[in-house]
Amino acid sequence: QVQLVESGGDLVQFGGSLTLSCAASVHILSLNYIGWYRQAPGKQRELVAIITSDASINYQDSVKDRFTMSRYIAKKTVTLRMDNLIPEDTAVYYCGASYSPGAPNFWGQGTQVTVSS
Repeated sequence: QVQLVESGGDLVQFGGSLTLSCAASVHILSLNYIGWYRQAPGKQRELVAIITSDASINYQDSVKDRFTMSRYIAKKTVTLRMDNLIPEDTAVYYCGASYSPGAPNFWGQGTQVTVSS
């Protein structure tokens, strides 16, 4: 079992910035991928950003010019820097990962991000 612990969620103003962190219990290079997901009330869970086994990073189109995912191998941590936040970014943000392709097998507890309008 891989343990993932998110932190950094908060209430922020429109246009503000916030950085989320996900700490893993295993060497993150052993994972096929690790990513950030979010789920807003009444909406489907969606991928926000992901780093894959070849070290490439993909972003959802709506955030690609505003969010930045980073990997800190020695600290077994990935982060998500969020800038120019809008109310549509309000959601519970989850860290998810797997040793193989497909849906995440491991999830963190989630952290709430709320953007005021």
